Amino acid sequence: MSTEITTAGGGSGGPSGGAVPAKGLRAGILDLGDSVMLGLASTAPVYSLAATLGLIVAVNGNYTPLILLLGFIPVLFIAYAFRELNSAMPDCGTTFTWSRRAFGPWAGWLGGWGVALAGVVVLANLAQVAGQYVWLLIGDGSLAENDLVVTASGVLFILFMTLVNYRGIRLGEHVQRVLTYVQYVSLGIFALAIIIRIAGGAPEGQAFDIEWFNPAGAFDDPGAVVHGALLALFIYWGWDTCLAVNEETENPSTTPGRGAVISAFVLVAIYVSMALLVMMYATVGTEGIGLGNEANQDDVFLAMKDVVLGPWGWLIVVAVLASVLSSTQTTILPTARGTLSMGVHGALPPKFGEVHPRNQTPGFSTQVMGAAAVVYYVAMSFLSENLLSDSISSISLFIAFYYALTGYACFWYFRGTLRGSARNLWFRGILPLIGALMLTAAFFVSAVQMWDPAYGDTEILGVGGAFVSGVVLLALGVVLAVVCRFLPSTRGYFMGKPAPAATTSNPA
Repeated sequence: MSTEITTAGGGSGGPSGGAVPAKGLRAGILDLGDSVMLGLASTAPVYSLAATLGLIVAVNGNYTPLILLLGFIPVLFIAYAFRELNSAMPDCGTTFTWSRRAFGPWAGWLGGWGVALAGVVVLANLAQVAGQYVWLLIGDGSLAENDLVVTASGVLFILFMTLVNYRGIRLGEHVQRVLTYVQYVSLGIFALAIIIRIAGGAPEGQAFDIEWFNPAGAFDDPGAVVHGALLALFIYWGWDTCLAVNEETENPSTTPGRGAVISAFVLVAIYVSMALLVMMYATVGTEGIGLGNEANQDDVFLAMKDVVLGPWGWLIVVAVLASVLSSTQTTILPTARGTLSMGVHGALPPKFGEVHPRNQTPGFSTQVMGAAAVVYYVAMSFLSENLLSDSISSISLFIAFYYALTGYACFWYFRGTLRGSARNLWFRGILPLIGALMLTAAFFVSAVQMWDPAYGDTEILGVGGAFVSGVVLLALGVVLAVVCRFLPSTRGYFMGKPAPAATTSNPA
């Protein structure tokens, strides 16, 4: 059996059972700053804002900053759930481990599937964007329209970032730091240029109005608020990478949780402040660089770059590219560590639980995640680019599923301690439960929207392709769980038997 380690968090007012298996990962290599950086990078904030801001404006107009705040609320509540569960069980399996402890092996397996599924599908999106943006920087940019060149480039980016993660957490942290500096310095220059132009009296701009944050005005159209909040909700996804590297972080029961909450607050500050600046300069109009112009909705920053930065407009292209590449790397991190934990606990074949003896990384799991992302991306690209786009839209279902499951797991796991203090009641009970309920509602509202064949770019048997993609992929998890239930190497997990002897090692 693998060695059990017990953390201080296990006895901090929560139930017993804080012991987690030592897996051979490189312990204590990351500090709080590294944790926050990984949380920020995983969300691809520059790209997320560029690609989503126009869509939210199209639905909510000047109330967009308020919508960004509303979308943040359930994210913050679930961040508290992650923090509290991590304090008791700092296992890199996160949702898999916690939902298993709270609800049993089936819930744990499906929670782990949700994390892995969201990671693989979003990697296809990130690879596609990276493949396009790198060629926007080269020559006249025409190669960004060549599907074969873009797909090949995207595959290379996935393979490179898989190799970086395979070689070690410290190498990955160094690469991540460089990409983070590049994207934030470029975004800072872009923001400063907008401020200078606004201060100089940009004639096409609009002045700040406190009405933009007025809930009464926004809720004149409740449907628009719900739609916009759903769009805003998922641009925050990714901060939970902090928790997936908990076993490689200093003070694993406390530092990752703090990193997650800090990165969540930093993200909302970035999103709201940048939205305000861009709205004040470009307006929400439908002409020119206006955020309401349908031609700009795929990337509002790309539409503004030459007007704001002139000959330095390429900087914002670099910022988006760096944002996408950093998110590519940090998306592989949690998915590989999730399946590592599943292998160690016996939910997947033991091979998934192996840690590379020299690199101290989830060697096999990292390779599998990279390979799965490449296969999915290439297959969907050649099958149908529209279907690829719709399958990416279904990511919201996967995220809502495993975030909500984590919120419910927090409430249920700590249910016996909620009366112990006001802090326990709020941070382990009320807030996680409210966040889970909100995300459950978001799941079903998103599913209903995706059912409409007009929602996306494809229609399958009279139903929207995004809905079919999401349901099929989630159902595949149930099928795989049933298969694992009867496999000799994994059926013990479902029957409550100890996991097989670990094959990981931790060299001196």
